[in-house]
Amino acid sequence: MLLILIRAAVTFEKTRSEHLLIRLYEHLPMTPRRIYICLCLFLLPVFTAGCNNPFAPGELEGDPFAELLGDPSTIEGFYTRFQKAYELRDTSLYGPLIHPDFTFTYRDDERNVDVTWGRSEEMNSTYNMFSQSYDINVRWNNITQEVIEEDQAEAQVIRRFNLSVVLSPSEPPLRSDGSASFRLTRSDSTADWRLVSWRDESDI
Repeated sequence: MLLILIRAAVTFEKTRSEHLLIRLYEHLPMTPRRIYICLCLFLLPVFTAGCNNPFAPGELEGDPFAELLGDPSTIEGFYTRFQKAYELRDTSLYGPLIHPDFTFTYRDDERNVDVTWGRSEEMNSTYNMFSQSYDINVRWNNITQEVIEEDQAEAQVIRRFNLSVVLSPSEPPLRSDGSASFRLTRSDSTADWRLVSWRDESDI
């Protein structure tokens, strides 16, 4: 439940742009130099698309970010990619981890009911949290339960976590601790894991 309160605390406004160039130039005057730089950046992919360097190494197979950001074709790599998406506050990393049929569930103790939302609400909530946070830190701790089906395409994992969200350097961080119950799925034993069900079991 505390995790829900943290998410709610950062959904009141959207101030951060998703594109670095917009952030850098949106408040600057449209000078000839600025126009020139923008044109160069825009045309660079056009001029380089047909270039081939015979001395360059061949194209890398698989996910080029796996070593740094985690390989989501493994369960531990999935958790690493999830962590990096939060800490970099990057929905382009987070989105591919979330299955189209995703559901998030938490217990509303005041009403004594479960509350559930789907992928669209999850992505909107996460985007708002990412865009309004100054810093996010996630630490995955011990796995308390892990069940993997024989076909290696379904898994149920319950894992402890610590989450802290800093909205402003002048404010203390918002903290949540507890367990997250994840149901992971993938099309076959070599594909990337995706999160199809998340039940929040945060400590109050």
